[in-house]
Amino acid sequence: MPAYKKSDARAWAREQLTGCSAVTIPSYSADLKRLNEAGIRHDIALAQTLGYRYTLLCSEVAITPEENAQFTAWARDTAGGQLGLFFHAAWGTLADNIEAAKLAGKAGADIVLLSYPPQFWPTSEQQIYDYTRVFCDATDLAVMLFPIPLWGFERVHPAGMSVPLVRRLLQDCPNIVAIKSEQGFPLPAGLCEMYHHFRDEVVISCPIEGDAIPLMSVMQLQFSGTSNTQWMSDYYPRAFELARHGRFEEAMALYWQVNPARSANGAAAQSYAGGTGVLNRTMWKYQDWLAGFNGGPLRAPSMRVPDRFMKSLRAGLQASGLPVTADPDAQFMVGRHPC
Repeated sequence: MPAYKKSDARAWAREQLTGCSAVTIPSYSADLKRLNEAGIRHDIALAQTLGYRYTLLCSEVAITPEENAQFTAWARDTAGGQLGLFFHAAWGTLADNIEAAKLAGKAGADIVLLSYPPQFWPTSEQQIYDYTRVFCDATDLAVMLFPIPLWGFERVHPAGMSVPLVRRLLQDCPNIVAIKSEQGFPLPAGLCEMYHHFRDEVVISCPIEGDAIPLMSVMQLQFSGTSNTQWMSDYYPRAFELARHGRFEEAMALYWQVNPARSANGAAAQSYAGGTGVLNRTMWKYQDWLAGFNGGPLRAPSMRVPDRFMKSLRAGLQASGLPVTADPDAQFMVGRHPC
């Protein structure tokens, strides 16, 4: 259960939602029949060691609500109270997301990243409001609102989630404590607009590492997440904290050092997300494996990782002077803790 009352969620977030959030994709057994406890615990411990304050327990990988609760319980037991856990509300129906949130909350989740199902096809802002309001009313957990073009809400408003809609949600849902602001992605317009209007009410998050560090020269950002930056090891938590505490020049020195890795990641991501709107979680898992995380197979449906991207992602880390495994790519699907 959360360490705050629902009515105090925003005060809790203002104090506790700081630093960077990783993304942890669950590990599975070789036959994909069950979760891989050792692999999960390894990944949670490593994210914590690298300096991440939170991690998103990714659920867009054919995991059941009950398995997700077990995933959460192992993560909480491994991290103790030192790593905050995001529940990923990414199941196919509102009812399933509410039920999964209840299970995850009991297992130790701290906060929700609210997604919207592919089958949710609103044609009015009222429908977006209704879905969000019902979910928020049904959970005692703090909620991070997540406006992004992935949902297709631009049919309703060019921004996807307009300022009036967000304002109404913040007024009526006291447990919305943060906004992962990606309206208009890849442009930073949504972040700038949310920061302008709502920074004194809720935490405004820029999850895009390549944007966040430069923008911290003009914005006071206390939190960045959730995104797959942990594959660059401890670079991002270090750079974010430097920028957050006024050491911008040092943060930018690190920023440019890792630009080869950033460029390789951008090229690989554009190959699928730009055309399909679907994130290649297998590629994220591979990137993590390069940095020492468990790796291992994912359940279908899952995308593949072309060899050319494996080579370019590995080379980007090497050129950036970041940690990268010497293990051959053939070991990726086996994982570091196979079961």
